[in-house]
Amino acid sequence: MSETAAPTQVLIQSNKADTMRVLSRDGDRLGHIHAYMLHKRTGRAAYAIVSIGGFLGVGKAFYPLPFQLLDYDPVADEYRVTIDRRLLEGGPSWANNAPVFDQAYADRVASYYGVAREDLSLG
Repeated sequence: MSETAAPTQVLIQSNKADTMRVLSRDGDRLGHIHAYMLHKRTGRAAYAIVSIGGFLGVGKAFYPLPFQLLDYDPVADEYRVTIDRRLLEGGPSWANNAPVFDQAYADRVASYYGVAREDLSLG
């Protein structure tokens, strides 16, 4: 009889996000989740901020990735991006100072990845 790993918990504390590994669609390690961008009204995670590269905090880059471009593996407890790594690494990002994540920036991210626009209005 073969043993299978037990699935992990479905919920994660937001302050534990950096423990979530992110793999490319080919299974290569990309980085980890740095943070989740939550919609204040709905409580839904709209983006995962993926941290890639760096050593001891130097050279690290952060990529806002629309959540629909991530697949979660509950057994391995990690995410896989559903797009090519080169597309991700060429996308909107920052190294030191995060941009203001307003409607204009959200529209830029959506346009780059070809996903539906995220409405950030409070109404």
